[in-house]
Amino acid sequence: MPARGKHRRPRTSPLARGVLAVAGTGAAALALPLMGATSASAAQPAQVRTAPQAAAPTYTVLAGDTLTGIADEHAVDGGWRQLYEDNRAVVGDDPQLIRPGLELTVGAAGESGTDTATAVTPASVTTYADNLDGWIREALDVMGQNGIPGTYDGIHRNVMRESSGNPQAINNWDSNAAAGTPSKGLLQVIDPTFAAYHVSGTVYDPYDPVSNIVAACNYAAARYGSIDNVFGPY
Repeated sequence: MPARGKHRRPRTSPLARGVLAVAGTGAAALALPLMGATSASAAQPAQVRTAPQAAAPTYTVLAGDTLTGIADEHAVDGGWRQLYEDNRAVVGDDPQLIRPGLELTVGAAGESGTDTATAVTPASVTTYADNLDGWIREALDVMGQNGIPGTYDGIHRNVMRESSGNPQAINNWDSNAAAGTPSKGLLQVIDPTFAAYHVSGTVYDPYDPVSNIVAACNYAAARYGSIDNVFGPY
């Protein structure tokens, strides 16, 4: 069994987490000659909302408007034809005749048009306990991101055999120690192995619990297929 070193306060690997994306759609309007609104009306400024609303966005027809122009301005999917179908009960049977004051639906409920600002919610940040359970779980997340196989049970079993869960453990008596490269950390990794199998994004420190687990599992995957296949000193 490797010697157990003094336990010092473990360090937590500073890994960055989190992702977000926003997409929009648009549609080109057909150049179909449609009659404008039939009487004058004062233009109204477009309303701006800070977040999508439950009700479908609407537009009040102004003098000179056409279905083609409205569909283009509000990026209606399907162009003026879809705009007309969505508002047939309001417009009537002739799509070329729209009157000032008509309130047209220009999008589906819950969607945001060109006059709506999209609210973006940042991705949540995962936190881990500063103990063996938290170190293993954080290491498994890093391993998952890098395609390194291994399970919680496989890691925990080997950690308890190699270091009894002490991230500062060091072996100063075996052949590796005699050669000047003592085994270190939770999974007792020698410096050359740590250097060869260290995973970018983790702290470059064999005593860092997460870095030690990930590097050891990376090595075990290359040599044994997985840390799960290790049942003795490696």
